[in-house]
Amino acid sequence: MIKNIDPTPARPVSPGARIGHVHLKVADLDRAIGFYVGVLGFGLKQKYGSQAAFVAAGDYHHHIGLNTWQSKGGNPPPPGTTGLFHLAILYPERADLADALKRIIDAGYRLDGASDHGVSEALYLTDPDGNGVELYWDKPESEWPIAEDGELQMVTERLDLENLLKQAA
Repeated sequence: MIKNIDPTPARPVSPGARIGHVHLKVADLDRAIGFYVGVLGFGLKQKYGSQAAFVAAGDYHHHIGLNTWQSKGGNPPPPGTTGLFHLAILYPERADLADALKRIIDAGYRLDGASDHGVSEALYLTDPDGNGVELYWDKPESEWPIAEDGELQMVTERLDLENLLKQAA
């Protein structure tokens, strides 16, 4: 058991480090592909029979791995257990986030929430396997709310979905 960890790392990770991809355990591979490819619009890069698939935005090898190796036919973890809270997908422009919202509405999916965080705008929903999904766009840093002492002041306010949809192509 780790105790009394100093929250300031002795050797910080490189500021260039990024989260590269996520692998999700799913119960039904075709259903998961239907959501990530059919609804969100990711491209199917490779499929390994009925056990795994890899999807990506653009030409990248994969941003999201979907597999049934330990979960075929399984149920989502019950509330009150540990695990993934959500995966977050960053869109480059506000219009791209608006397009994602339109796709979700057109497919009949329900949003769990929609927030303006001051630094970003975010849509929250749950995939068919119970995994939380955040779709978001970062506002330009010049618009981020900064207090007089220089501290970032993130907030959670209602996101105007009608205004966002006006950005959809």
